[in-house]
Amino acid sequence: MGFFDQFFLSSQQWENQEKTELPADVPAVDEVGATSAPLLSASYFIGARCKPYNDDFMLCKDENNGGTVECLKEGRRVTRCAISVLNDINRYCFDEFKLHYECLEQENHRLGSCRATEKIFNKCVFDNMKLEKKVPGVDQQIHLKEDRIYTGTGYDAKAAKAFLDAKAAPAAAASEPSA
Repeated sequence: MGFFDQFFLSSQQWENQEKTELPADVPAVDEVGATSAPLLSASYFIGARCKPYNDDFMLCKDENNGGTVECLKEGRRVTRCAISVLNDINRYCFDEFKLHYECLEQENHRLGSCRATEKIFNKCVFDNMKLEKKVPGVDQQIHLKEDRIYTGTGYDAKAAKAFLDAKAAPAAAASEPSA
């Protein structure tokens, strides 16, 4: 055993698994299985579709003084709903979703720096899933403003343009008459 092995031995044996069994009356649910950028990208759509489940969960927590165990069923409904939204986004708008969350990763999770890719993603989700991004509690939806003061590093605009150009290329080639 080397000098440094004695300090790092425990980190190799660490597991991030919950070993406690859930009560039998709590239904099983899968993990969401998404990292922070995809979750941030999809968050408003998850909120839009899952609002009734989330409202029930929050009401349960209020009624049960925090409701850690008492509200597991409601919390699992929220999780299942979020998974269904992510599955639908991946089914109908995978490329647009990936475009937006990759921008968020490049721009340190700043939504305001990824408005061009967000616009493409939002349109796809609305066209295919009829979910609309709405920031709660505000009159003017900031993501719809065209004359923004801060636009990020430029990654967003370049990525959005490249995506739209790539999408338009097959359509343009199909419409040209063959010789």
